[in-house]
Amino acid sequence: QVQLQESGPGLVKPSQTLSLSCTVSGISITTRFYYWSWIRQAPGKDREWMGAIAYDGSTYYSPSLENHTSISRDTSKNQFSLQLSSVTPDDTAVYYCARDRLAPNGTIVRDDWGQGTQVTVSS
Repeated sequence: QVQLQESGPGLVKPSQTLSLSCTVSGISITTRFYYWSWIRQAPGKDREWMGAIAYDGSTYYSPSLENHTSISRDTSKNQFSLQLSSVTPDDTAVYYCARDRLAPNGTIVRDDWGQGTQVTVSS
């Protein structure tokens, strides 16, 4: 059974960097051909895909966030991480990590989610 668990501070001050980690169990994050994503949902808004790191370490970002988003991994801990710099109150959201894969027809299939972690940006 694959499980994902987000961790990190629940409160971040404006202009600081938000850092979250996702610990994965039940599968190695280097297993072909999975992609490990970060998604967030702000109050009253739709879920937003932020970016992903692939099984081979390649990274992909949402164009609207790529200038202040970084995703990395620690294969020894089977973790991947999100850093979002220069945060504002608009970055307040529930942040999720997820396991994705590319289906044969080219669509993205989301197989597993973490439970999500609330992050509030406030002074």
